[in-house]
Amino acid sequence: MNINDLMKQAKQMQDKMAKMQEELANATVEGESGAGLVKIVMTGRHDVKRVTIDPSLLSEDKEMLEDLIAAAMNDAVRKVEANSQDKMGSLTAGLNIPGMPGGFKMPF
Repeated sequence: MNINDLMKQAKQMQDKMAKMQEELANATVEGESGAGLVKIVMTGRHDVKRVTIDPSLLSEDKEMLEDLIAAAMNDAVRKVEANSQDKMGSLTAGLNIPGMPGGFKMPF
Protein backbone atom coordinates (compact mmCIF):
# COMPACT_ATOMS: atom_id res chain seq x y z
CA MET A 1 0.00 0.00 0.00
CA ASN A 2 1.45 3.37 -0.96
CA ILE A 3 1.06 6.67 0.84
CA ASN A 4 -1.52 7.99 -1.65
CA ASP A 5 -3.81 5.02 -1.02
CA LEU A 6 -3.37 5.44 2.71
CA MET A 7 -4.21 9.15 2.49
CA LYS A 8 -7.27 8.35 0.37
CA GLN A 9 -8.46 5.82 2.94
CA ALA A 10 -7.87 8.32 5.75
CA LYS A 11 -9.93 10.97 3.95
CA GLN A 12 -12.77 8.51 3.35
CA MET A 13 -12.70 7.49 7.00
CA GLN A 14 -12.71 11.14 8.08
CA ASP A 15 -15.75 11.82 5.88
CA LYS A 16 -17.57 8.78 7.27
CA MET A 17 -16.73 9.84 10.83
CA ALA A 18 -18.08 13.35 10.27
CA LYS A 19 -21.32 11.97 8.83
CA MET A 20 -21.65 9.45 11.68
CA GLN A 21 -21.06 12.13 14.31
CA GLU A 22 -23.79 14.29 12.81
CA GLU A 23 -26.19 11.34 12.71
CA LEU A 24 -25.39 10.50 16.34
CA ALA A 25 -25.91 14.11 17.44
CA ASN A 26 -29.35 14.20 15.81
CA ALA A 27 -30.46 10.75 17.00
CA THR A 28 -32.87 10.58 19.92
CA VAL A 29 -33.21 8.03 22.68
CA GLU A 30 -35.82 7.55 25.38
CA GLY A 31 -34.76 6.94 28.96
CA GLU A 32 -37.30 5.80 31.49
CA SER A 33 -37.78 4.85 35.11
CA GLY A 34 -40.55 3.59 37.35
CA ALA A 35 -41.62 1.03 34.73
CA GLY A 36 -42.22 3.82 32.22
CA LEU A 37 -43.95 6.26 34.55
CA VAL A 38 -41.22 8.85 33.86
CA LYS A 39 -39.77 9.17 30.36
CA ILE A 40 -37.10 11.48 28.98
CA VAL A 41 -36.34 11.99 25.29
CA MET A 42 -32.75 13.09 24.73
CA THR A 43 -30.63 13.80 21.65
CA GLY A 44 -27.13 12.53 21.02
CA ARG A 45 -25.92 15.95 22.13
CA HIS A 46 -27.52 15.26 25.53
CA ASP A 47 -30.20 17.90 24.97
CA VAL A 48 -33.45 16.95 26.69
CA LYS A 49 -36.33 17.32 24.25
CA ARG A 50 -39.22 16.05 26.34
CA VAL A 51 -40.04 14.95 29.87
CA THR A 52 -43.19 12.88 30.40
CA ILE A 53 -44.49 12.20 33.90
CA ASP A 54 -47.45 9.91 34.42
CA PRO A 55 -50.23 11.87 36.17
CA SER A 56 -50.47 9.22 38.89
CA LEU A 57 -47.06 10.37 40.17
CA LEU A 58 -48.13 13.96 40.73
CA SER A 59 -49.75 13.07 44.04
CA GLU A 60 -46.64 11.16 45.21
CA ASP A 61 -43.78 12.27 47.42
CA LYS A 62 -41.64 15.02 45.85
CA GLU A 63 -38.38 13.20 46.61
CA MET A 64 -39.61 10.02 44.94
CA LEU A 65 -40.56 11.97 41.82
CA GLU A 66 -37.17 13.68 41.78
CA ASP A 67 -35.44 10.29 42.07
CA LEU A 68 -37.49 8.89 39.19
CA ILE A 69 -36.61 11.89 37.00
CA ALA A 70 -32.91 11.52 37.82
CA ALA A 71 -33.06 7.78 37.07
CA ALA A 72 -34.77 8.42 33.70
CA MET A 73 -32.10 11.03 32.85
CA ASN A 74 -29.32 8.60 33.72
CA ASP A 75 -30.98 5.90 31.63
CA ALA A 76 -31.17 8.26 28.64
CA VAL A 77 -27.51 9.28 29.02
CA ARG A 78 -26.43 5.62 29.14
CA LYS A 79 -28.47 4.90 26.00
CA VAL A 80 -26.89 7.86 24.15
CA GLU A 81 -23.42 6.61 25.08
CA ALA A 82 -24.22 3.01 24.13
CA ASN A 83 -25.66 4.13 20.80
CA SER A 84 -22.53 6.17 20.11
CA GLN A 85 -20.19 3.29 20.96
CA ASP A 86 -22.19 0.84 18.84
CA LYS A 87 -22.24 3.10 15.79
CA MET A 88 -18.60 4.11 16.03
CA GLY A 89 -17.56 0.52 16.68
CA SER A 90 -19.33 -0.64 13.53
CA LEU A 91 -17.63 2.13 11.55
CA THR A 92 -14.12 1.14 12.63
CA ALA A 93 -14.71 -2.65 12.75
CA GLY A 94 -13.60 -3.28 9.18
CA LEU A 95 -10.68 -0.88 9.31
CA ASN A 96 -7.46 -2.66 8.41
CA ILE A 97 -4.36 -0.48 8.49
CA PRO A 98 -1.08 -2.21 7.64
CA GLY A 99 1.33 -2.12 10.54
CA MET A 100 -1.38 -1.77 13.21
CA PRO A 101 -1.47 -4.62 15.74
CA GLY A 102 -4.50 -6.90 15.73
CA GLY A 103 -7.18 -5.83 18.17
CA PHE A 104 -5.94 -2.23 18.20
CA LYS A 105 -8.75 0.02 19.49
CA MET A 106 -9.21 3.46 17.97
CA PRO A 107 -9.49 6.28 20.53
CA PHE A 108 -13.14 7.06 19.72
